Amino acid sequence: MTQLKVYVEGQTEKNFVVEVLTPYLVDRIRYECVIASFLGDRRDEGGILPWKGRRKDARTDILTSLKQDQEVIVTTMVDYYKLIKWPGRGEAGLGQKSPSERAAIIEESVLKDIACELPNVDPRRFLPYVVMHEFEALLFSDPEKFAQSIERPDLSSEFRAIRNEFYTPEDINDSPETHPSKRICALVPHYKKPLMGVDAAKAIGLDTIRRECPAFGRWMEKLESLA
Repeated sequence: MTQLKVYVEGQTEKNFVVEVLTPYLVDRIRYECVIASFLGDRRDEGGILPWKGRRKDARTDILTSLKQDQEVIVTTMVDYYKLIKWPGRGEAGLGQKSPSERAAIIEESVLKDIACELPNVDPRRFLPYVVMHEFEALLFSDPEKFAQSIERPDLSSEFRAIRNEFYTPEDINDSPETHPSKRICALVPHYKKPLMGVDAAKAIGLDTIRRECPAFGRWMEKLESLA
């Protein structure tokens, strides 16, 4: 049985890991336990720390976990939209790349940087995952259940229209005015991410999110294979 540590950037992602991901991985995949931890101890402030260069940074936290426990698997769940100073972010934003290509560039760059620092670590013990473009994109996997879960069934058609503009929910773009949470807040001004977003994810279910969001699905498959 394997322990999994998931580094997240904010309270919404932590709630999702604790309330949605952990029961699935522990009960069905036989992980011993799943630990959700803020990168750099940001607590509930949200936002993502720079990769390195500060007293508290993301790279140091990840390296410390990999060094301290030789059995733990470490992964990340961080929003592409906010990864301004992470390895590969500049390259990922250049040209006409698909969302999955952008995420892959950052994930591979982060993995390479950790491997250079810890050349003897089993590469399977670190699995970086970048959410395209942010957590709220996953909620468009089922617009109807999303609307119902936040007690706004009248918004089903609006959520569906947003979803239908893109090939997958993960393609909903990262413009300052049109990233997923911005679109939601425009329709639901009282939207509370940590509570309403996680309740929506529960209502939609991991199976639907995996089917509709290919990058998320691949992440889940890797977590299952490592257990």
